[in-house]
Parts: sequence; C-alpha cells; structure tokens
Amino acid sequence: MSAAVVEFSQLEKESPSLPKQEVEVSSAAPGTLQHTLEERVAMYKTALQNAKSTGETSKARRFDRGLKTLETMLAAVKKGRPVNEAEIPPPVATGTSASRPPVPARPAPPVPSPPSDQQEGSEATTPPPAIPEIVASVSEEEPTTSSRQKEYKMAALRAKKQGDVEQAKLYFKTSKRFDAVIEALEKGQAVDLSGLPPSPEQEISLETQHSSKSPHRTGKSIIINTSVRPVTSAAPSVPAAPKDVLEALEQRRAKYVEASAQAKASGDDRKARMHDRIAKQYQSAIRAHKAGKAVDFDELPVPPGFPPIPGQKAAGAEQGFVAALEAANKLATADAEGPDEEEDEEKEDEVCSSVFLEPPAVQQLEFLEGRKKQYMKAALQAKQKNDMEQAKGFLRTAKGFDPMIEAARSGKSVDISTVPSPPGDEDDDFILVHHSDVQISEKAEQIYIQLAKILKEQYEKCMTHSKQFTHLGNVSETTKFEKMAESCKKSLEVLKLAQSRGLPPPKHHFEERSFHTVRIFPELSSTDMVVVIVKGMNLPPPSGIQPNDLDAYVKFDFPYPSNVRQPQKHKTAVIKNTNSPEYNQSFTLAINRNHRGFRRVVTSKGLKLELLHKGGFLRSDKPIGTAHVKLDKLESQSEIREIVEVMDGRKHTGGRVEVKVRLREPLSGQDTQTSSERWLVIDSSQVPPLMFL
Repeated sequence: MSAAVVEFSQLEKESPSLPKQEVEVSSAAPGTLQHTLEERVAMYKTALQNAKSTGETSKARRFDRGLKTLETMLAAVKKGRPVNEAEIPPPVATGTSASRPPVPARPAPPVPSPPSDQQEGSEATTPPPAIPEIVASVSEEEPTTSSRQKEYKMAALRAKKQGDVEQAKLYFKTSKRFDAVIEALEKGQAVDLSGLPPSPEQEISLETQHSSKSPHRTGKSIIINTSVRPVTSAAPSVPAAPKDVLEALEQRRAKYVEASAQAKASGDDRKARMHDRIAKQYQSAIRAHKAGKAVDFDELPVPPGFPPIPGQKAAGAEQGFVAALEAANKLATADAEGPDEEEDEEKEDEVCSSVFLEPPAVQQLEFLEGRKKQYMKAALQAKQKNDMEQAKGFLRTAKGFDPMIEAARSGKSVDISTVPSPPGDEDDDFILVHHSDVQISEKAEQIYIQLAKILKEQYEKCMTHSKQFTHLGNVSETTKFEKMAESCKKSLEVLKLAQSRGLPPPKHHFEERSFHTVRIFPELSSTDMVVVIVKGMNLPPPSGIQPNDLDAYVKFDFPYPSNVRQPQKHKTAVIKNTNSPEYNQSFTLAINRNHRGFRRVVTSKGLKLELLHKGGFLRSDKPIGTAHVKLDKLESQSEIREIVEVMDGRKHTGGRVEVKVRLREPLSGQDTQTSSERWLVIDSSQVPPLMFL
C-alpha cells in the first residue's frame, strides 16, 4: 500500500480545531530548582485538567495531590527555604484532552483478494482509497491505545453484568488484541493505527448505521488493522564501567528514572511507582555517599546488565529482594488501610481476565493469589525480625505461585494438592503471658487460660481440615477452614491484648456448628500403608510359662506385591514379664493401590499376625497364637482400628490384640465424616474499642 506518512505533530498542525494549551513561561533560570518546580507544576495542571475532562477520577485525585505538593515546594523555594529534592513528585504523562474532536470514521476500503507471492509489495494491486497512514509515537499514542483497551475491558464487564455473554467475549477478545500494539509501542516501533477500532460506544453506533459495511467488524469479531514496522534505532546500551562509586550510583539512578518515564508513557502507573521508589533509594544513597556516610549497597536493586559498583561484588540472582519486600509491604499496608483508589485500575486486568472463567477456576485463582499474598507478608515479617534467610525462603515460595496463577488465569486446572501450606505461625504459640504489673483476679486468670486453650484447639483443628482438603484439591472447603482458623487467631490476639491491659475477659458464647470433613493422612504418600501394633490384652502364655513371665512379641508377613518376590516382614520389640504388653509400634509397607494383587489381599486375605513368647538361651520361641485382621474396610475408610481374637488353631484363647491400619486416603471414594461441635466465639461487639487502637 502506498500512502503518505504523517507524524502526529504534523497532523495537529493541519487540525486548526484542536485547542491550544496555555504555556506558562518560567521566570527562573533554566536548570535551577525553581525552574524545575514551575515546569512540574504546569505539567501536573495540564494532566489534572485532562484527567478531569476524560472522567478519570482516580488519576485526577492523584494529580491533584501531586500538584498541591509541588505548589507547597515552589512557595518554599521562592521564600528561600530548603526542600527535599527526592520528594519532588515525578514527571507524569499529561494525557489527551477530552476536547479533542473525534477523528471522523473513514469509509471501508475494498477488500482485496489474498495477495500471491508475486503480487506482494507490487503496485499492480489496486490500492484502497487514499487514507493517510498515521505512525504513532510512544509518548503520545501509547496512553491513547491503553485507554482504548481499557474502554473495551470495561465494556466487556458491563456486557457480562447485563447477561450478554457473547458481546462480553467479543469486547474482551478485542481488548486482548491491543497487547501486541502496546508492546510494539513500548519497544519504540512504528505502528500504523489507521485500523484502530473506535471506542465501544462509537463501534456500536457504526454497527447500527453500517452493519454490513463496518470496516472494524467481520462476522462476530472486531479486527484491529495495525501494521508494525521496526524502527532502526540503536538498542539501549549498557553504560561503560563506572570510574568510582558516585558515578555508578548516578548511572543507576538515571536508568530507573528513565524506566519510570517509559512506564508512565505506556500507562503502567504501578511499574512507574516502583521505579520511582528505587530512584529515590539511589538519590538517598548518593547523598549519603557524598556526606561520607556508609551505604548499604546490598539494599539497592541492580538494573539488568549493569556492571558492579567499584569495590563491590556483582549482584546475584536475588537482586530484586528489596523490591519484592517493598511489594510485600504494600500488600500489608493495603490490608491495614483498605484498598487505594489508585489500585482500582491495576485490578481491572485481573477482573477482566477472570470474567469468563468457570466458578471452580475463579475459586482456584483467588485461592492461589491469597496463598501467595500470605507468603509475601510472611517474608516482610521475617525481614522486620532481621531473619533474612527466612525472608528469602518465603519470597522464593511466593515466586513459585506465579506459574500456577498464570495457568489458573488461562482457565487451566491446577492441582492444588501440591500447593505449599500457609507459612508457619510465629505468634509465640498462642501462649498467654502474665505481666507482673497487671492485676487480674485468679478467677479471671483461669478464664483466660481456658479460653485460650479452646481457641488454640479450634485453630489447630481448622488448619488440619484445611490441609486435608488442600490435598484433595477442594478449594472452597480449604478456604472456609482457613478463614475459620484466621478468626480463631484474631480472637487469641484479643485475649492476649485484653489480659496484658488488665481488662476482664471479653464476653463470649458457644455455638453449635456442624462440619463436613474428609479424613485423610496427608503425611503419607499414595504408596504407603501403615500398620500399628497397639497392644496385646490377656494373652495366653504357652505351657509352662506364668502370665507374669510372658515375654511376648508380634510378627507378620505381608505377601504383596506377589509371591515371587520376598514378602515384607516385620516384628515388634519384646515386652517382658506381662501378658498385656503395650507396643505402639508403626510399620510402613510399600503398596501399589491399583495393583490387582494388593486389591486381592485387601478384599479377601487380610493381614495375619503371629504372637510368640521369646525363648531364653538355647531355647526356641514358643507360639502364643495367631490373629487375623480384615482389611476390606480400607475401601471406604482411610484408617481402621480392630481388636481381634487370638486363636490357637480354631480355638479361642481369650486373648486379644489391638491393631490399626491406615492409608493416605480410602481406596475408593472419600472418608467423609459429619460432626457437630460447640464452637467458642468471642463477642467482638463487647470488646473495648481501646484494644484496637
């Protein structure tokens, strides 16, 4: 296609209807702090005006806060007072004014036949009507492209709420097609935006007026006709090795300032704020270095590819440790202070990406994101306690959730049985500590101890059930029990605080709650079967042996997996001088749950035990009897407990033996149980408000 290439600057010159922004001329000398502040004030005023005109209220509030800060600083500088340059609000993208008239819709070009190899690039093909090809610049058009993508995401959400799922899917797919365009703009490539679809409202209007001639809609999909051509520009080069520490710090600060500006130009405010924080870190380090103070270089993130600071070792794989902890700090602050208005925009992508997921997939996504957040907070808490190794371990675990979260967002099923359990509790094991300077009656002290004991038991019970459902992949039940455990934990904190202040025990009550639980032994693998020989009772001594002289032990052979291989043999220790020995010994057997031989042993053969009296020097062991344990209940139960008769052939001896056998989970189905319990609840409405200050 042969078409004139028009830069946006030229296009604006040819459009006399575009409003002109008033430019305030600074009276200060260029390069001075006052000149910088005056320019920044003008920039924020323009950005604020444009944000208000386009209805972007969250951005407008943010720009307004920055503008007030700048005006305060400017007034101080004019009066000769010092200001902290590191606290100057960073540059922002001014955006596009809503007063710019919309570009009129162009007529649809004729659809050419698919070009052959000989026709490609040839002028013989009939060109479409002469439409100027617009080449976008990153600074101006990327925010416009991002805002258009946002419009389609919000339109998808509105359509979904109205029940028009097909239209919602169409809008969502269109918004995803903007990703390639935005990525190209970020890389500095030229992009032909002549085929950029209009806003959803304009698109609906065009569809109504020209349903058969719309240049942007074909059947049920909206087409983004954009062409991307690489711009021949030098790749960003890594700076030369610095001569000294100061030059290295200044190079890195400049890099993060540049990265922040690029992120703002692309509309990624979250990334821009992160780079701004790092740039301020470097600014503080530069000031400290100039003042002769020590600088902790390990706390400074390193831009990719940058040479090491002179006199320092090269950064390792954990160079983003501090930035990750800052993200954890942001999560903790957000929970404490409530959601920030600025985060609404950051959440839109996540909301839109999960709009079309099935409910189980949405549950998995929320569960994985919540568990990652727990590990990020745990990393922050470990750092605050100066336990850097544990903090790094928590961060590595949190990073491991990213592939699972991405899979869940794309609609794939995630095996949550492999998800790590919540990070361990570090709250002094919920122990109530009595303070000598606090006077509490003996009765109140006993109530505190009893309430804490019950709450701790409830907490541990909830965490046990949560882990069991996690291994079964049941997200909803896992989340339910984790929330109950968190409630118990908060109640324990209330008790600790009330006791430390000498307050009477908080009011409380008990509720009758029913729980549907699944019994599972998550510490076992699917190839384990544990046999526990608990005890013998009233065992018959062999002839010539008195009951108090009986030295009994139990042995058994497990024939699985086949008779060709050697069976698995085990025996207990010898318990001397009693006919009611207590063993409590566990033996782990290797099994294959799906093997026919193992299933045959479970359903028909069972487990045969032999009980013997240990002979003395040069004396053989004497038999006491045998016992047979049936295993067929393992089909529906994860653990069986049997007290079986000790037989002498077919004769009952009167003796018995207690045995337990457990698997990770039943061979068929789930070992479901329903129980009702009295559940302790601390009445938070009666807790003194001062306790939460």
